[in-house]
Amino acid sequence: MKARAIHVVYADWCPHCVPTTVEPMKKVAKELGVAYQGYNIDTEDEAKADELVKKYGDWSDDYIIPQVFVELQDGTIKHVLTGRPEGIAFTKRAIEKFLTSEFFKSLKSYS
Repeated sequence: MKARAIHVVYADWCPHCVPTTVEPMKKVAKELGVAYQGYNIDTEDEAKADELVKKYGDWSDDYIIPQVFVELQDGTIKHVLTGRPEGIAFTKRAIEKFLTSEFFKSLKSYS
């Protein structure tokens, strides 16, 4: 499985998002040699963010951010992370869990 892009749905005001999730996911994209695409829900990106979360993520009318997706070369999009409302430390752990997952290791092996 080769990645094509990392997509992050976020808001600038959200401490779970910036810098907690956005910065590590930018590094992941660079490490994998793929595009990084951020969708700030407080800008014209909102419609694209909503579409991505509705199709592939944890959707509700007032969905939790951040949400992270990996787009594979074949066009498949995989939801890999949703921020944790219990606290920033929980979101950080979710990021660490993704970065040590077999899925992420398989992406690295193709980069």
